[in-house]
Amino acid sequence: MAKKVAVIGSGFGGLGIALRLQCQGYNVEIFEKQDKLGGHAGQIKEKGYTFDMGPSLITAPQIIENLFSTADRKIEDYLDLHYLDPFYRVYFHDKTFIDYNGKPEEMQKQIAKFNKKDADSYLKFLEFSKEIYKAVIVDGLGAESFHKLGTMLKFAPKFIKTKSIFPGYFQASQFFKDWRTRFLFSFHPLFIGGNPFRVPSIYLMISYLEKEGGVWYSTGGMYSFVTALNKIFEEYGGKSFVNSEVEEIIVDNKKISGLRVNGETRNYDIVVSNADITHTNSKLLKNAKIKSWGDNKLSKAKYSMSCFVLYIGVKKRYPELLHHTLILSPRYKELVKDIFDNHVLPDDFSMYLHVPSKTDRSMAPDGCESIYVLAPVTNLQNPIDWSVKGKVFADMMMDYLENEFGMDGLTDNLDYVSWFTPDDFKNQRNSHLGSPWGLEPILTQTAYFRPHNTSPDIENLYYVGAGTHPGAGVPGVLLSAEATEKLVVKDNPL
Repeated sequence: MAKKVAVIGSGFGGLGIALRLQCQGYNVEIFEKQDKLGGHAGQIKEKGYTFDMGPSLITAPQIIENLFSTADRKIEDYLDLHYLDPFYRVYFHDKTFIDYNGKPEEMQKQIAKFNKKDADSYLKFLEFSKEIYKAVIVDGLGAESFHKLGTMLKFAPKFIKTKSIFPGYFQASQFFKDWRTRFLFSFHPLFIGGNPFRVPSIYLMISYLEKEGGVWYSTGGMYSFVTALNKIFEEYGGKSFVNSEVEEIIVDNKKISGLRVNGETRNYDIVVSNADITHTNSKLLKNAKIKSWGDNKLSKAKYSMSCFVLYIGVKKRYPELLHHTLILSPRYKELVKDIFDNHVLPDDFSMYLHVPSKTDRSMAPDGCESIYVLAPVTNLQNPIDWSVKGKVFADMMMDYLENEFGMDGLTDNLDYVSWFTPDDFKNQRNSHLGSPWGLEPILTQTAYFRPHNTSPDIENLYYVGAGTHPGAGVPGVLLSAEATEKLVVKDNPL
């Protein structure tokens, strides 16, 4: 009889591990707290506008293809992918901008306008990030569990050779001198909740990952990816339950026994948690003894930033915006420090805009724009009353977009507005301190030093998603699903 597996949470990590194990012959069930699947990758549909709530771009399509091939499926039968060129436009505070893409010659020409030597250094930087990319993606270290020190020691020579131990911004500064290019090639760790001024430069491989695999959009938004994974999962006989919050992971004699969901006890042989690591170990395992990453260690850990996400439907189109657009504050290091360390809410902000209606007209009514605006903000380590501050901050962002950036007529043409705050991440998604990325990927919380994909305290308990190896971001959590699958299959052969 197939072993019963429960997956807590239906983010991309949870969907990835559920599909992989179901295809292997396990009997898998997913439990999702929200009224729809997807976790952070939820969706809003209002007044003809469609918004992705969280992840908004697809990179490393080979990782997705690997997942689909595991299920003997072709990606093109489920997703309609569009290559974006450029990947995104980056506006600097001095009104200069660069259209960031995967074409080295075009990038060099654009960079040369800022600094000719930086343009020459660009190819050297690509070689640097390529070496890290090869180790993590090509050699498969991202899809290997680092729960054994030997795995870390095996990777150490490459870690040292590629100088990945140094902070990302420091490493980028060795190649580039202009403040704009230093930003361009150091900011990517922010996509996975990392502070560019202290996370190891291993995360700078994202630059090469984007160049090699491109940046893509799926018709219907990221939620089409959620729908596709769940459809294949159900085709293989898997079951998913929404409005089903897991209240407790039940442990009997240091071994998984089952779950308590909506007051009901359900028996399982194996549990995989895609929930926030702190929520899992502190709340769901409150009656179990956790030595590794227990309350004491979690309380001393460093947590990533949070974000404020604004969803606006506008009865006007803005040609200055591309599908992905970044609008930057004059401050970089100082703003990042305010967010990660000072835990204050400054008056300035940098913003990332996702405008899927540029590529997919089904995402907004005719002549209108569907715009998602994300501003990194401090987590709830310094509590902010977002029930009051939410509207104030949303108004500040829209005022800046209209009157400083130049989106004329924005407020007069608003058709839909809502927002998602750190409080919402905490209350709706069980994200500790309201951080959707969880633990910050600093050196002492990376690879072997991050919570492992398998629990050392409880037999047949596993972890997947942003809180475990290799970390956050869609490629990261999908790789974590592959790493965790290997452990489950090894420990629980059918």
